[in-house]
Amino acid sequence: MPIITLTSDWGLTDHYVAAVKGAIYRRLPDVNIVDISHSIRHFDIRQASFMVRESWLQFPKGTVHILGIDSIESLKQAHIVVKYADHYFIGADNGLIPLIIEDSPEKVVVLRIPQDTGYFTFPERDRFAKVACHLAEGKEMEELGEISKSLVIKTHMKAIVEKEMIRGVVIHVDGYENAIINITEKEFRDAVGSKPFTISFRRPDYKIHRINQAYDDVGEVEMCALFSTSGYLEIAVNKGKAVSLLGLALDTPVNILIGEEEVPTLL
Repeated sequence: MPIITLTSDWGLTDHYVAAVKGAIYRRLPDVNIVDISHSIRHFDIRQASFMVRESWLQFPKGTVHILGIDSIESLKQAHIVVKYADHYFIGADNGLIPLIIEDSPEKVVVLRIPQDTGYFTFPERDRFAKVACHLAEGKEMEELGEISKSLVIKTHMKAIVEKEMIRGVVIHVDGYENAIINITEKEFRDAVGSKPFTISFRRPDYKIHRINQAYDDVGEVEMCALFSTSGYLEIAVNKGKAVSLLGLALDTPVNILIGEEEVPTLL
């Protein structure tokens, strides 16, 4: 059974999600539609890229992903479908898809098939659903438009790794209010090794000197640092909300001082 995923900033209080699903089922009743998230902040392609990037590889090859974030077509922003690793991504050429795949796509097609209505404010229902069903049925991308050689490229803010410091920022806040930092486990291990370190942020007394394996490694309402399943550094509060309690937010700086801490470090 083919799979089509939906990611959007629509929320769940309006009819939008149901309308898109209905448009898909009307064309392709034997399909499995999976919601990745409909709680993306409005027009926030960075948050959308994180959500999709951390989930799309878990789906089988051939999966089609509809991206409903900042999706209105304009003279400066075409509608596209991108093939990468035998997955298909449908959305606007607004920089979102390159943030998800972080590599050169196998193929890019600018969509030329007409919309189903004369309205141009709901392309996910009136164009993307039709495109997704076409691809889910195993039909060729080239039938949907013309091959393109270019994409709008936006890049993630990378951590800055120095000899004695790693400089990062909060890039995502999950539903538990854990803060995800743009410092990968590999960057941390390569730079820190067996040296002592201090993770610091916001206030002088907010310091963490070890990496834990689980939240319960510390007492309740104690802060901790660990590597999340996404492979990024995470700052959390055991059975608490780190963002609210510690005053964290998107783009809050988080630094790791290497080799200058008197407190013993357990890796």
